Amino acid sequence: MATQKPITIVGGGLAGLTLGIGLRQQKIPATIIEAGKYPRHRVCGEFISGRGEEILRELGLRERFLDAGAIRAQTAVFFSPVASSPIRKLPLSALCLSRFAMDDLLAKEFRGLGGELRQNERRRGNEFGEGIVRATGRQLQATENGWRRFGLKIHARRVPLEADLEMHVARNGYVGLCRLSDGKVNVCGLFRRHINEVESGQHAFDLLRGAPGTALHQRMKSTEFDENSFCSVAGLSLRPRRAQEKTECCIGDALTMIPPVTGNGMSLAFESARLAVEPLVAFSRGEMSWAQAQQAVARLCDEVFARRLAWARFLQWLIFSPIMRSSLCSVALRSEWFWRTMFEKTR
Repeated sequence: MATQKPITIVGGGLAGLTLGIGLRQQKIPATIIEAGKYPRHRVCGEFISGRGEEILRELGLRERFLDAGAIRAQTAVFFSPVASSPIRKLPLSALCLSRFAMDDLLAKEFRGLGGELRQNERRRGNEFGEGIVRATGRQLQATENGWRRFGLKIHARRVPLEADLEMHVARNGYVGLCRLSDGKVNVCGLFRRHINEVESGQHAFDLLRGAPGTALHQRMKSTEFDENSFCSVAGLSLRPRRAQEKTECCIGDALTMIPPVTGNGMSLAFESARLAVEPLVAFSRGEMSWAQAQQAVARLCDEVFARRLAWARFLQWLIFSPIMRSSLCSVALRSEWFWRTMFEKTR
């Protein structure tokens, strides 16, 4: 057999590590260059919903996640400023696991398969040529349509949830709560501030606790935050992006970021990595040129994600529209049809 061409993955988040594992399972030489180190906390809903669990099963990782403390989420409830939904059973159950544990598990699995993982290292230069995959995470954008978006995440105890997943919508943000193991709850929020808005000086923890008088604030009144788990990220872009418009081979959030309200971001990372494996294996074995492999990855990602991203963009718009503060919101939140349609279309 001819010498296999190596694949270099820049970025060791969910997508990068999953791709590396998939390549090593096919005996393809793979290196991951990661600017940070493991284990660490990241801004993340820590909620695997959709095809993500199926990808983990295909790669032989699902049981590893369960052994690491992943727990199953089966119910959800939504709160707006004026109404709430009934507690509903998720059409498909989800897995919840801390990114601190998850990234560490995936990194060890990649190394165990013989992959080279280079931590605390940044790749020099901006060229992503033959054999190099960009998995460097979110594409940052200072403003979008006059708004600055930022995400916050922290673990907490003593949070009395009504459901395994709770979504609390405010005027300019939303906070998701999901159960983790050991009695912890992941508290993760997306917020926006208009460029003409004066800085309020509000502390990040206050944003995550919610405004006084809201259901979220009531939930969080006796909360104990684990400040070591706090992390943040700013400049988020939620505009859908097509893979075939890019000049690089991209996966995960480097390709596009799905609005967090869908709870599908982690699945998209796993799925995009899985879709990239076969074309990259073909390139490594000399069965495809790099251009052909890159085009194949982009085509597959666009075919799988385009409709999902369009629906997710609509849902994101809806969350911040005046509808969420009107009587129509109560109707939508209590509609079983609306609930199932949004769940199905964003997965």
